Amino acid sequence: MASVNPFNLSDSEEEAERRPNETVDTERSPSDGAPGPPPGNPFSPPADAEPPTLLLSSNRTSPSGEGISVSAAATSAMAGSADIRVSVDVIAAQLLRDQYVLTALEFHTELLEAGRELPRLRDYFSNPGNFERQSGTPPAKDQVLGPGGPLNRAGSISTLDSLDFARYSDDGNRESDERVAVLEFELRKAKETIQALRANLTQAAESEVPSQERKNFKSSPEIQEPVRPLEKRALNFLVNEYLLKNEYKLSSITFSDENDDQDFELWDDVGLNIPKPPDLLQLYRNCGTPLPSPRDTADVAVGVDLGDLPGNCISQDLPKKPDLSQQQQTEVVQELEYQISLLNNEKQSLAEQIKKLQSEIQTLKRTVSSSPPATLDLGSQNTSNPSCSSTIPPSTDPLSGPPTDNGQYLDIRGVSEPETDPNPPSTQNTSQTHPQSHSKLKSRPPVQFDQPNRKLSPAFQQALLSFCRMCSDSRLGAEVSRIADSEESVMLMLGRCLPHIVPNVLLAKREELIPLILCTACLHPEPKERDQLLHILFNLIKRPDDEQRQMILTGCVAFARHVGPTRVEAELLPQCWEQINHKYPERRLLVAESCGALAPYLPKEIRSSLVLSMLQQMLAEDKADMVREAVVKSLGIIMGYIDDPDKYSQGFELMLLSLGDPSERVVSAVHQVFIPAFAAWTTELGTLHTALIPSLLARIEKLLLQGEHGLDEHKLHVFLSALQSLIPPLFAVVLQNAPFTSRAKLHGDIPAIEVTRFPRPASPLQDVATIIGSREMLSALLLLYDHQLEHEGTTGWESLLWVVNQLLPQLIEIVGRINVTSSTCVHEFSRFFWRFCRTFGKIFTNTKVKPQFQEILRLSEENVDASAGNGILTKATVPIYATGVLTCYNQEEDRKLLVGFLEDVMTTLSLSHAPLDSLKASFVELGANPVYHELLLTVLWYGVVHTSALVRCTAARMFELVLRGMSEALVDRRAAPALITLCSGPEFSVRISTIPAFGTIMETVTQKELLERVKMQLASFLEDPQYQDQHSLHMEIIRTFGRVGPNAEPRFRDEFVLPHLHKLALANNSQATESKRIDIATQLFEAYSALSCCFISEEVMVNHFLPGLRCLRADMEQLSPEHEVILSSMIKECEIKVENRGIADAQGSMSIASSLVGEDAKTKFLSKMGQLTTSGAMLANVFQRKK
Repeated sequence: MASVNPFNLSDSEEEAERRPNETVDTERSPSDGAPGPPPGNPFSPPADAEPPTLLLSSNRTSPSGEGISVSAAATSAMAGSADIRVSVDVIAAQLLRDQYVLTALEFHTELLEAGRELPRLRDYFSNPGNFERQSGTPPAKDQVLGPGGPLNRAGSISTLDSLDFARYSDDGNRESDERVAVLEFELRKAKETIQALRANLTQAAESEVPSQERKNFKSSPEIQEPVRPLEKRALNFLVNEYLLKNEYKLSSITFSDENDDQDFELWDDVGLNIPKPPDLLQLYRNCGTPLPSPRDTADVAVGVDLGDLPGNCISQDLPKKPDLSQQQQTEVVQELEYQISLLNNEKQSLAEQIKKLQSEIQTLKRTVSSSPPATLDLGSQNTSNPSCSSTIPPSTDPLSGPPTDNGQYLDIRGVSEPETDPNPPSTQNTSQTHPQSHSKLKSRPPVQFDQPNRKLSPAFQQALLSFCRMCSDSRLGAEVSRIADSEESVMLMLGRCLPHIVPNVLLAKREELIPLILCTACLHPEPKERDQLLHILFNLIKRPDDEQRQMILTGCVAFARHVGPTRVEAELLPQCWEQINHKYPERRLLVAESCGALAPYLPKEIRSSLVLSMLQQMLAEDKADMVREAVVKSLGIIMGYIDDPDKYSQGFELMLLSLGDPSERVVSAVHQVFIPAFAAWTTELGTLHTALIPSLLARIEKLLLQGEHGLDEHKLHVFLSALQSLIPPLFAVVLQNAPFTSRAKLHGDIPAIEVTRFPRPASPLQDVATIIGSREMLSALLLLYDHQLEHEGTTGWESLLWVVNQLLPQLIEIVGRINVTSSTCVHEFSRFFWRFCRTFGKIFTNTKVKPQFQEILRLSEENVDASAGNGILTKATVPIYATGVLTCYNQEEDRKLLVGFLEDVMTTLSLSHAPLDSLKASFVELGANPVYHELLLTVLWYGVVHTSALVRCTAARMFELVLRGMSEALVDRRAAPALITLCSGPEFSVRISTIPAFGTIMETVTQKELLERVKMQLASFLEDPQYQDQHSLHMEIIRTFGRVGPNAEPRFRDEFVLPHLHKLALANNSQATESKRIDIATQLFEAYSALSCCFISEEVMVNHFLPGLRCLRADMEQLSPEHEVILSSMIKECEIKVENRGIADAQGSMSIASSLVGEDAKTKFLSKMGQLTTSGAMLANVFQRKK
């Protein structure tokens, strides 16, 4: 049976609606009993057959110009037996058996229109397997064909069952225009092919030679029968093929030009459902041989219907045609006598063969074991035909009864094989068939049935058993009646049945079929069937979830382990390639995951070329984050198996491309899977520290050069994060190439590695123990590593010397060039150095990293140049050294070193009047971690009690940065007392520097006592006469009020901030110095702009906010007219708010009665709206005025 190309199993959840392609007239029906063409000659029907009547669709005319009714056809077929009514099922069976498929289709359509659907026709036309293209080879003897045999089908035409309707659905995920154009072109060509085939069929029917003329041609060989169009096209094709094979190319071209109505490149253009015959040379050789003997041609596997013999047909026609000449009757008699002699010879040869086989079987049975008398085992005899006994008496003639043709084949290859040898059977033939028969009998003993002691004729017995209702003329009936008797036949059966089973299984349960599909695909002998089964596997579920995809992937891996790399490449990879652009992301995700799962089982050339290119395309083009994430993970697996050094550059570009992905989950997959795998490969190549890391450093330096006017922080993060992920493999390289590596021993007492020895890895692939091989080996190497660094040094240790002498200096140089005000860059580099130092260990950090930083920073106070300052202390080197190196270890000596460094930096920068950005960056980065709050307060207290006012001012400024996020208890216990201590000093500059810190406390603290203390301190700044002329103090207070006012407690804002701003604005009107006046006015404008967004009570608005704005507008009228316009608008808006609040209060005193009236009206309106239907016209009528 031909393979079935089922519809896309997962893309359509319900069976596609079946519709016939053409409509037919309701009065037309096929004629019953018309014999079909014999299988031996595909070009002409038998000479004695009546010409088949061609029935076309309703928009075409028949050759005779009118349709043939069912009654007329039935009457002519039954030869006058008009009283006997023939059932429509018999007519349908005859049409299908004779391959009148178009006529059967019209008959099926007429029955549907009449409401009388016939199950036989419905099952036939709904099964796409009946229309599959044959390979051109005749079916095997034991192959059971469907009713009517197989039909050819054009490759581009799909049955309704095989169409993927979801693929053409208009749900927003349309295919590209090019794909649509290709599909439209294929559809148009398919329609043209159908029209051409129908035209050929019509022409063949119109030019059909009448039966009487064919008989005349047969009886008179000297009369040449004219060639028919179908035969002409077939001969033309064979002639052109012969010319091309024998290098007559010019003749072939000329021949093709003379027959321009025929396509010589496609055999299907010759006619509909015509198998291709042998070439011209083979036909010539076969036609020159004499008539073969009956012993060479006897084949009872099919059986010969006596009604199909030409002589028999002519003898049946004799009573109806008495006008034949005596000579013709004599020839008919002679032909019949010749047929009788053929049958007699055949009967004798078969009887001798049966006797010989019976004797051989008896001999074998005696050899195996003692058993009853031998029986003839008809190998694949169908058990649905019980009239054929497994034991055939010697006197039984296999041709004595009329042969039955129920569409099934009797496998007697063991009987007919010896007859292919013209010589008498010899002992050699017996010895050749003995092992096969012996093994068959040994594996499955013959089945025996008790024979009744009756004398019923075989014909009567078969007719009696025909009343058992058994179905063997459908596909399923044929499968049920033919039970597999070997492993191979089981696989063949599963390959035929699974395409029909899968569409009828619920989507939620289809994963249960995966083992069956995979087992069949592994063991099936036919490549085409295997390909179809794997296609079913990948299309089993429309949108497979995680569990279903894992199940399919598990099956694919099991398949790959079983079949080997060659079949994985030839059978599994094409399925992945077909779905690389599927519209559902779950299916593309399955493809991406399959590429990684199958990587270990693919040929290495395919792994590093085709699969790598597929994944690269999906990474660049796919829009789904989860698909790109799976692609990155599969790329990582590929990098773990690739061994082509030329692919290094491609892998590096893939790493950069995936790191720049906008999705966080994709970038996370890069760090977890791809970079560790790629680093492992470069470690084997020896290019990790010679090519990969230097390439990333070069890109960072280039980025810093290009970013003088604006650094691309995202790209910097990409490159630096990649470097950070390469730290574990770099440390593994240092350990594996150390002088002590060969001395590492696993036996003995090896101490366990401390839990905090290494930073937490992002994935197991970044765990140094995983990279080394085991935690025991890593522990042994770490002991030798620390001992080597502490006692023996780094002489001859090339990998570590590269880290110390090349990598570290380059990193420190890069750090000094980044912008210190960029908190993102400082944080990224700080985290990098922290992981770097933690990975390489405390001894390495103390002996190799810290000395290089200390040499550059030069923190001794005697070297401070107050005039020029120390430039390096103002760069990002300070915060990165403090937060990335000095915080790696948290022991007492480490904390003391960090405190001392920060105190020295604060002192040095203050005394040299240098910018404080580097110190601020250090405090911000450390202040983000509550663990360092106590330490920072210790540093600040050192500044509070310092003798220099400059240092105390710096300490006061730093309080503002560390108070955010600090606990209120710590603020109350240590920060607030330190600030009040600073305010008690004699220097006004120190007092002014504390104002921002006090403002931050007012913004972040809720403790009332602490707030009252801060409020009193700020009030002393505003009300103490000694501060009345302190312009800088007023500026700082106004700036602080504008910053903390919107976030401060409303009571503090209404009772303290706004009244004092009003006073400052009023006092500024009488300021004599214009520069001071405009400075205060500008700061007041910023503060009022920020506070205008807050909710302000009406009393405060009228008494303080509006008067302050009017005072400020008076200043701006003279100093900055553009600000005056904005202030006027703000005043107007505030006045409107006040008026609206008064109106709202008046409306709030409405009576309860009016409120109830409003509620009643609303209830009535809503009830009216609820009575409406969905009609838009009725909705519009509600709002029409009543007339």
